[in-house]
Amino acid sequence: MKIKRRKELSANIGLLAVGHHTYWKQFDGLLEEMKHKIGILEKKVEKNGVNVIKFGLIDNAEGAYRIVSEIKKAELDVLFIDMVTYATSSTFGIIVREINVPIVLLALQPLSALDYAKASTFMQLCNDDFCSVPEFTGVAMRMGRKIPELIIGQLENDAEVDKEIAEWCSIAHVLHDLKKARIGHMGHVLEAMLDMHTDPTAVTSTFGSHVVQCEPDEIMKHFRNISGDEKEVKEMRRRILEFFDTPDPVSDPITVKLTEEDLDTAAKAAVALEKFIQEKKLDGLAYYYEAEEGSEMRKLVTNFIVGNSLLTAAGFPMCGEYDIKTCIAMLIMDRLEIGGSFAEFHPIDFERGTVLVGHDGPHHLNIADCKPVIRSLKKYHGKPGSGAGVEFKIKEGPITMMSIGVKADGKFKMIIAEGESVNGPVPPTGNTNTHGRFMPDIKTFLKRWAAEGPTHHFALGIGRHAETLKKIGNILNIENVIVKGEK
Repeated sequence: MKIKRRKELSANIGLLAVGHHTYWKQFDGLLEEMKHKIGILEKKVEKNGVNVIKFGLIDNAEGAYRIVSEIKKAELDVLFIDMVTYATSSTFGIIVREINVPIVLLALQPLSALDYAKASTFMQLCNDDFCSVPEFTGVAMRMGRKIPELIIGQLENDAEVDKEIAEWCSIAHVLHDLKKARIGHMGHVLEAMLDMHTDPTAVTSTFGSHVVQCEPDEIMKHFRNISGDEKEVKEMRRRILEFFDTPDPVSDPITVKLTEEDLDTAAKAAVALEKFIQEKKLDGLAYYYEAEEGSEMRKLVTNFIVGNSLLTAAGFPMCGEYDIKTCIAMLIMDRLEIGGSFAEFHPIDFERGTVLVGHDGPHHLNIADCKPVIRSLKKYHGKPGSGAGVEFKIKEGPITMMSIGVKADGKFKMIIAEGESVNGPVPPTGNTNTHGRFMPDIKTFLKRWAAEGPTHHFALGIGRHAETLKKIGNILNIENVIVKGEK
């Protein structure tokens, strides 16, 4: 079972081709051949859930200056430049100077090699896609701009090219949502967690996201007005029982089989959460609040775990312990469609050479290896309150994790690593846990990870995506490091 995304992914990809105007009069049919190549690339890009804005082909400096204003108006997330044949860098200089979005040059030639026995200048020009790439990258350096990214390969039947195009469309999804996201921040840092403090202005400066300061009362007003008999609560109870297993307790004395009271509270809290985020027009929420012992507010704010796991799987990252940095990391992973669970390190298994990675919530249910479990917890360890907790393992196979920390100068740092989720028993504690194996061995890896200065939380996703996350960090001008697994 998968939870449907609340909002479809979207991004604006610009597609601009470049050529050399002198050729068109010299070689009949060459311009038409270039337009045919552009059409093939358009179809490739459109398959990746993005809005493609087509700027046609420019072949001289005048065309470049004319197109700049159109590119700016399009609010692009990424600009693809199709190097259909040789083009002078006058078609590129003003664009790289003026356009402040990632630029990717695509050198995709039709032929795997020239038919040398029948070769002609026309054939060469049709396959001269790489010829002016060094000229373009050299001009970018002279302009003091980032060297554009580059995709090299064949125009058709090239799986690696298709994969790289898809990767950049996924990056565009991330950038599109980051720069417009409204991330709620509610409550306060859990007492004594010094690594949780984050400057909201720094968030906007680095990621573009707006931090919306929220009050617990803004959720309470919805919770207070919801009765257990309401249609929305009954539907939420049905969704929860359909999606989760509710097994008997095993070995942990603070767990019991899900009670009707905890189910009802979790359902009401989930409905109130959805009403709240719709009202505030939020795209994510980081929160922590304790409230007065025995109060209705404490009952509400300590029972978000089920609702926030459903929301996180639907593309709305929710992050406990007021950790807005990890909320953003979770959003990035979600937009890459690799999950993005809220996680930290738990006990090391020295016998298996693994470490348990997980947390008490929230979790991305779409990357679970089987039907998730809900248990009633008599107490939340280290925090006030009691109620329903979510428990599952993530899918076995490659995993990627990313922590966003804050350095002494106040700037962010992305710490990234890849490992493997492996089969193994997990404690039946109502918390999510997965056995993570990391190279070259678990002790060396954990020492290397800790040495990079991460926050103790991280976002956890499936697959191998460290290099993609590194590209996103470079685009955002965030220092980033991949913790390597070599001996």
